Amino acid sequence: MINAENPLIVQSDRTLLLDVHAPRAEECRNALIPFAELIRSPEHLHTYQISPLSLWNAASAGFTGAQALETLREFSRYEIPQAVGVWISETAEKFGKLRLVEAPKEKNENGQEEEFLYLVSTSPFVFKQIEANPYARKQLVPCDYVAPENASVELTEDEKKFCFCLLLVDRGTVKQNLLKLGWPVKDDVPLVDGASLEINLRETTAAGKPFEIRGYQKEGAAALVGDKGPGTGFGTIVLPCGAGKTIVGMTIMSMLKTNTLIVTTNITAVHQWIDELLDKTDLTKEQISEYTGESKTISPVTVATYQILTWRPEKTGPYPHFDLFRKNNWGLIIYDEVHMLPAPVFRVAAEIQAVRRVGLTATLVREDGCEGNVFSLVGPKRYDVPWKELEKAKWIATAECVEVRFGLPMDREIEYAVAATREKHRIASENPLKVQIVKELVEKYPEDKILVIGQFLSQLDELSKELGAPIITGKTKNAERDKIYADFRAGNIHVLVVSKVANFAIDLPDASIAIQVSGTFGSRQEEAQRLGRILRPKERTSRFFTLITKNSVEEDFGTNRQKFLAEQGYSYRIIRYNDKSSFDELDEPLALEGCGL
Repeated sequence: MINAENPLIVQSDRTLLLDVHAPRAEECRNALIPFAELIRSPEHLHTYQISPLSLWNAASAGFTGAQALETLREFSRYEIPQAVGVWISETAEKFGKLRLVEAPKEKNENGQEEEFLYLVSTSPFVFKQIEANPYARKQLVPCDYVAPENASVELTEDEKKFCFCLLLVDRGTVKQNLLKLGWPVKDDVPLVDGASLEINLRETTAAGKPFEIRGYQKEGAAALVGDKGPGTGFGTIVLPCGAGKTIVGMTIMSMLKTNTLIVTTNITAVHQWIDELLDKTDLTKEQISEYTGESKTISPVTVATYQILTWRPEKTGPYPHFDLFRKNNWGLIIYDEVHMLPAPVFRVAAEIQAVRRVGLTATLVREDGCEGNVFSLVGPKRYDVPWKELEKAKWIATAECVEVRFGLPMDREIEYAVAATREKHRIASENPLKVQIVKELVEKYPEDKILVIGQFLSQLDELSKELGAPIITGKTKNAERDKIYADFRAGNIHVLVVSKVANFAIDLPDASIAIQVSGTFGSRQEEAQRLGRILRPKERTSRFFTLITKNSVEEDFGTNRQKFLAEQGYSYRIIRYNDKSSFDELDEPLALEGCGL
């Protein structure tokens, strides 16, 4: 059956083509977000891919393979290839075929009590496949099922037949390894309650402002906490920057009422978390502390940085601050900006599987392909909301993305032509025309608060001098950073130059323009995070400018960077720069709504 009005074409290689000009294109794009990933986004047809991980993330949030198929049937222009439908059903059904459940405690030969778990399956085929795998056999031993006292999970008769035993400490590693084998594990082992801590949200903030949790924030917290039974209490919440992920984290804390460890990206973010907790909960200063390079105190609520946890005095030595994860009887760990989780923290997260945990992020995209580690160790995606949906509700700012293209000066062309790829990126990124263009944009928008964001410090230093604006880089002392951010928020300065240290977890609510002069190659999550700096709700439209040297590697990297935002429905307007009059067209409405690059 053919419906020529529908926007979607489902292809036999499991790619989806979305016609952005079709009547229901936006509705379809929002419907695809739970279970498909955007791959390419040129002007007319956007390409999505359905992957096993995207289906398992959807399944863990209660979105079934049948619902994915129904979505495709509703929006597809043509019949769905039969093989695609079978693959979606079979792949989605893999989630739940393996379950981790509790086992009785046993005493070893030394009389010490050891804790074990069972990995059970409903399928003899799956059982035999895992049993035959040499990697799986390192931690998994076939065994007879013995029901523990007061078992919290009911097993089927088949699951009791097909059972492996594993050590409790191998829980995370087993989940990681089995995911690599194509078998996601549903973790139904009850989580351990931490020390009790009374935490309540205020109705009026400490600053005297009314405070109310938004509907989607309540939904996100509820999706994570669930009924506090097996299979709940861990996972990832995906919300755009500016949508209040911190509020979701505090709501979860108020629901669980337990000692909480919060890990975030930098000291500025640590201070913001502490300020928010004091402003919006009834916690006192004595109940909250920071664990950073500057202060190492442990309280019922402790906020730490990834940097301090992954510091070690010798390159191949132990991480001395990993003990923080095991101290203070934590009942909840919050991984802020979980897409940034460094590899050493993944390692310790594999051990910390009995504690309730939540990852907060604007995008699960990782350029190193380690999304599977977030899925298996922190937890699957439990909740997300399309960015444009929150924009329509005015919970985040309306934003326009603008790519400004221009050539290299003639005296740089030969240097660029003979350079290696990595050096080409730097030459294009440091195109001297960018300084001139930034100055013209700053002059054009005197009423806006403007962030100038870049990768290369020499370029940023030059911009800081030319604009007469303060600069924040990794070398800026924390006290100075906090003062500059405070001056920006207070309106004492309206232009701020920042390096990639400001990509994450920085609250600058009045920033309405970001000018990106250079970035980390083709990083999609960096693009999303940088747009996020200007998405706090405000009356004026926010603008995100990206300066690109045309006919250079920057164009290719720029196209890749924009994929995630195009998936969320953001348009990129192209301006070919000749002189300052080139920006006059910004005063005209964008003609092609909904088109990405």
